Amino acid sequence: MNDTSYQIEYLKAMNRKLGDQERIYKLLVQHSDHAYIYYSFVTDEIHTLGLFRDFFDFEINNSEEIMLLSDIIDRDYTDVLIECLYPERIGCDNRTGEVYDYHKQRWLLIETSLLKDNNGQYTEKIIKISDITEEHNKKNEIVNLAYCDSLTGLYNRSYFISRLTEMISKAKEKNDRIALISIDIDEFKRVNDGLGMNIGDELLIKFGSFLKELENDRVMISHLSNDIFTIAIYNPVGDYSVDKFRALILKKLETPFMISNRQEVSISVSMSAAVYPEDADSALDLISCTDIVMYKCKALGKGQFKYFDNTILNEFLDNIALEKDLNKAVLNNSFIVHFQPQYHSDSKRLRGMEALVRWKDDDKGIIPPSVFIPLAEKTGCIIPIGKFVLEESIKQYAKWKKEYNADFVISINISALQYKKDDFVKSVIEVIEKYKVEPKNVELEITESILIDDFEAVTNKLNELRKYGVKISLDDFGTGYSSLSYLKKFPIDTLKIDKSFIDTLLVDNPTRIITESILDMSHHMGFESIAEGVESEEQYNYLNDVGCDVIQGYYFGKPHPAEELESILGEI
Repeated sequence: MNDTSYQIEYLKAMNRKLGDQERIYKLLVQHSDHAYIYYSFVTDEIHTLGLFRDFFDFEINNSEEIMLLSDIIDRDYTDVLIECLYPERIGCDNRTGEVYDYHKQRWLLIETSLLKDNNGQYTEKIIKISDITEEHNKKNEIVNLAYCDSLTGLYNRSYFISRLTEMISKAKEKNDRIALISIDIDEFKRVNDGLGMNIGDELLIKFGSFLKELENDRVMISHLSNDIFTIAIYNPVGDYSVDKFRALILKKLETPFMISNRQEVSISVSMSAAVYPEDADSALDLISCTDIVMYKCKALGKGQFKYFDNTILNEFLDNIALEKDLNKAVLNNSFIVHFQPQYHSDSKRLRGMEALVRWKDDDKGIIPPSVFIPLAEKTGCIIPIGKFVLEESIKQYAKWKKEYNADFVISINISALQYKKDDFVKSVIEVIEKYKVEPKNVELEITESILIDDFEAVTNKLNELRKYGVKISLDDFGTGYSSLSYLKKFPIDTLKIDKSFIDTLLVDNPTRIITESILDMSHHMGFESIAEGVESEEQYNYLNDVGCDVIQGYYFGKPHPAEELESILGEI
């Protein structure tokens, strides 16, 4: 046999071997007890394998439709589902979690693994879905048999939904109405973090005991989940009206709860309400309505109350659509960075540029950060967005430095989620060294919210960055409830006075007093001061007179793309 014949026979043998391996692989997948979703980041192709069609009543044809799974998953597990489906958003190579499919009343285990290329870029994702209902039920048999929440003694979620369904059936027969009130304890996480989970649990027990006293033949109470309670009221009129129950709850909360360690704890709650049959005709839909309203209440602050209506629903649906578009924008990297100049107040010399991210949408044009940043924070999209802004900003500064011999500060906003990542400090230093930028020319802007969860851990990271040479700026100063207490031990170089103070500076005497006090304190503590949102000559003159170091705002310059700032840089 000559060499050519041998090579041909060898290739045939290899093809037969590959064919056999592919056939074995297909048989293994087809005869497994699992459903699979395969996605290629490179080609944007998606495939469903295994028992997917047996598991679900829908097909997934593109990457966006992966979120169809959320339509059948109990709302309490939405965050777990998203973390499992998109671990790349938080920089994880794999993720596992259990979720509840309320459509088919089963428990599903979601296991996601990602593959990277040699450059560390994600190339493929495989999602494995298993039905673990039997295993889960065995493990939680005692809990599932019980009707009541083990902590508060109130009805648990599953039994409450069952009873609410029965209540709705009765109301339908008798042409009656049912009101559902959802109660969410405001900032309950701070109670757990600040006082400990034992105190948090005791607070839930005491609040639940109060609600239990309101229960009777027409009123049903549930500890739905975490810090959320629900009240279902049959025929809500007169003494059984929603307003009546809301008044009783608010009256109770006027007095602090006395905890077993003799500590008094005060709380506030946000409440939402929906009514059968006006708003929904099933138990789950009625609960969903109050959930939607609660999102709105939480966005407005503490102690809110609202009824479900079409305006809130439409706003919620708009947010869902925006979230979908944002996910797509992250995948397509549809973001750009604009830069707003900062000037020394006395000399009007350029002090620096603040990098400000913008979302460039093909249909909607430029979308400002005030619209999408809160959603990006909520969904975790802020991690890849923040990584892009960090690199793009420093890359642009390095270009300016080379072309114009520029020597100024590049300020970059950093989110709380970015700071929480273990490799945050390392990632910042790597980008700085990648573009050969001097650390002293890089300033990271943070807000007080970063400090809430873990002050010590964040402070350690900031100290490490300052030791490396990076500047730290505290943004939106004056809007947080405890800014002053943090300043004593917080490692910062710069204090930025919030725009809300500048807006009323010339017409409100208390605002002037506060602003001047901040500036005086800033100077005595050795901080550089920046006033943002300066839009008029009168505001600038006043701030310059009272000693503000740096001015930023439309008066000196709006945010612009990098190429539109060349005239400014040419004057340095």
